[in-house]
Amino acid sequence: MNWYVVYTKPKWEKKVADKFKQLGIECYCPLITQIKQWSDRKKKIEVPLFNSYVFVQVADSERNSVFQVAGVVRYLFWLGKPAVVKNEEIEIIKTSLKSPNISDVSVSEIQVGDKITLESGAFSNQSAIVQEVSNNYYILVLETLGCVLKIKYK
Repeated sequence: MNWYVVYTKPKWEKKVADKFKQLGIECYCPLITQIKQWSDRKKKIEVPLFNSYVFVQVADSERNSVFQVAGVVRYLFWLGKPAVVKNEEIEIIKTSLKSPNISDVSVSEIQVGDKITLESGAFSNQSAIVQEVSNNYYILVLETLGCVLKIKYK
């Protein structure tokens, strides 16, 4: 069975993933912990790594079953077909999120348009194209994962 990417309504990722699990549909919604600050307190919350995306593993004949769940908008398409994510890529995301120091990525003298390979951190050994360089972050395009990564540095 293939992994597909389901596009959800904004802020519905965890609800959709929970409903998939209740229906017996294999899914993965990668979560990261962030500290949110309000005027009176700080709180650790889990937020999706990819906004509005949930990965599902279903047989081709059962692809329409995901639309039973409220909050599902459509499949993500790539070149006119539903985007297929390799098992290895799902495993890379899972092992990367288990890494104790996700923000430990450093890059030096990078120019926009350079093709680089990340050497450490959550996405180590992934090739990326530098899209933007700022005073305190880089924006990288990870072609194999089909996503944009913003790396903050000190």
